[in-house]
Amino acid sequence: MKMKPLAAATLCVALIMSIPELARGEGNKTYKVTITNLTAGQPFTPPVLFTHTRRTGIFAVGEAASEAIQALAENGNSTPLQMALGADVQVHQVVAGMVPLVPANNPGQTGFSSVATFEISARGSARFFSFASMLICTNDGFTGLNGVRLPSHKKTYYSVSYDARTETNTEDFADIVPPCQGLIGVSSDDQGTGMSNPNLAEDGIIIPHVGINGGIDLFPEVHGWSDPVAKIVIERVRHRDDD
Repeated sequence: MKMKPLAAATLCVALIMSIPELARGEGNKTYKVTITNLTAGQPFTPPVLFTHTRRTGIFAVGEAASEAIQALAENGNSTPLQMALGADVQVHQVVAGMVPLVPANNPGQTGFSSVATFEISARGSARFFSFASMLICTNDGFTGLNGVRLPSHKKTYYSVSYDARTETNTEDFADIVPPCQGLIGVSSDDQGTGMSNPNLAEDGIIIPHVGINGGIDLFPEVHGWSDPVAKIVIERVRHRDDD
């Protein structure tokens, strides 16, 4: 279903305003985080952002993808990641987006934006920031930052693409999550899937993503990208109840 631009904007504003006031308080610092999709043909799932101490993280190249990262990178399901972060005592606050981030040219004419801004807080030793989003038109590609230092004023980061290697890169719509086709403005006889296929399982060791090779349904000139895939601007903002 296509959305009018105003409807998409309203959802984004509602998300920003829904950040719990309880997360603010004595000793807290508040940050504005703006994430921009830099690709020409890859929509991102709504990002999951969190602030935390140096004692935790969500992924690392050369290490096994967690079940939460697998669920996100393969199936666009961020619920396991949000639940794991919510149970982690090293995490201060988790903020989850509500709408996808599409390429700036909006190939699916969805009304969604390529940019989203969020507000998140941190305090004490929670001086680090991470986020993750699926590259929707891939088998198990994702992007994110893992444990960057929160700035004293403002800082820009860039994130690259990763392959969770939990599913073979068939580049077949039948093996890719259903929202892909609508978000990039195509349709096929394949409905797609939001479930993992054991027959396509790989070793699960995270590596840099090589991009789109030109498989059954995906084409490098349309769905490919070059790193970095996202721009992340983190800016310290002040509220009366911040320190």
